[in-house]
Amino acid sequence: MLTLKKIAGGAVIASTALLAALSAQAAIPIQHWTLANGAKVYLAATDALPIVDVQIDVDAGSRRDPAAQAGLASASAGMVEKGVRASDAGPALDENALGEAWADLGASFGAGAGAERTSFSLRSLSDPALLDRAVALAAREIGEPSFPADVWQREREQINAALKEANTKPGTVSARTFSQAVYGTHPYGQETTEATLAKIDVETMRTRYAQLILPCRAKVSIVGAVTRAQADAIATRLLARLPAQDGRCEPLPAVPPIAVLTAPKEERIPFASAQAHVVIGQPGYLRTDPDHFALTIGNYILGGGGFVSRLMNEVREKRGLVYGISSGFAPGLHAGAFRVGFQTRPDQADAAVQVSRQVLARFVAEGPTEAELKAAKDNLIGGFPLLLDSNRKLLGNVSNIAWNDLPLDYLDTWTARMNAVTVADIKAAFARKLQPDRMVTVVVGAKP
Repeated sequence: MLTLKKIAGGAVIASTALLAALSAQAAIPIQHWTLANGAKVYLAATDALPIVDVQIDVDAGSRRDPAAQAGLASASAGMVEKGVRASDAGPALDENALGEAWADLGASFGAGAGAERTSFSLRSLSDPALLDRAVALAAREIGEPSFPADVWQREREQINAALKEANTKPGTVSARTFSQAVYGTHPYGQETTEATLAKIDVETMRTRYAQLILPCRAKVSIVGAVTRAQADAIATRLLARLPAQDGRCEPLPAVPPIAVLTAPKEERIPFASAQAHVVIGQPGYLRTDPDHFALTIGNYILGGGGFVSRLMNEVREKRGLVYGISSGFAPGLHAGAFRVGFQTRPDQADAAVQVSRQVLARFVAEGPTEAELKAAKDNLIGGFPLLLDSNRKLLGNVSNIAWNDLPLDYLDTWTARMNAVTVADIKAAFARKLQPDRMVTVVVGAKP
């Protein structure tokens, strides 16, 4: 039987081999099919390591939370790991028993929720005996969570304590203020508070879980040393303890698009902190937008490339106004925000905001230079194999393709599509997506 110690010892060699292979050829092919229960499966089979990684994504993120119960998705996902009820598969197991069971298997299982999806993850050795037991236990956690009330009471108290502590930090206040200003009443802008947590109980969790966590809503991504037949069996078993619904689900209510900003907004919040926290931005773009590649390279030049970016050069290196500054997009099923973020001395905040806005406006108006574009392509394309040099990274890419309905050859065509981007493409894409005169600016910690 293989052991984790042996795998760890061979991981570096195998990872290096995978990296070399990816440098020399196209990415690992992704196979896709739909199960009888309606779940969609995406498989990237690789035997670089004797490990199988699985991620199951369901449209049950916080965007499905009622506003008065913001935090329900995250709370429900967290409680999945707190126990399973008794069934024909075995006796009830509490969180301690589950922890011991996973330790015995040398495997791991997790559940969590973001804005769009609730996700379950499984990592196991591909040894058939261990993998079979790991899949069986994961299926119980996914299909038979017990949602113990006493544990939720404890968890809620811990979350409340964490919220109180977070509220004392300027970074939390700036992020929350920015989110509310950009997203308004859209579910992306909902914040978990003590008041919303107080309205969440285990019955609410059970009801939500039964409505949303169904095989026909699931996208199952699998990476590792398995065949298609084995992957089909794994995906089927993992979802077997959920209601099958004859493979069909009623459509969920549409989530409205994020409204564009019609005027600039500025929020200045005095805060007793040594550094001012600043965020500038607006709604961005959908992940399926055809401008994605131009925006990715353009943002690298603008503020995503660390010390080689324009913002870093103009705001930090030339003027010494910040310690670090960056920009980024967060595309998804909705237009996740574009933001520029930095910290600075409170007395330098106004100057740093002014220069940042100037750099951003000039970039949107003029685009990058040919030299900047070449340097960005060299760096990003040269680093592409590093995005796929482990099972976990490959799984993240596969699940991203699955969730956003991207083409199955997305990884194969990535380099060519990046190479095809021109200066004109970036200039046009930024002009279409960003309006520097209509952005939100949040300053927390500066002097009033």
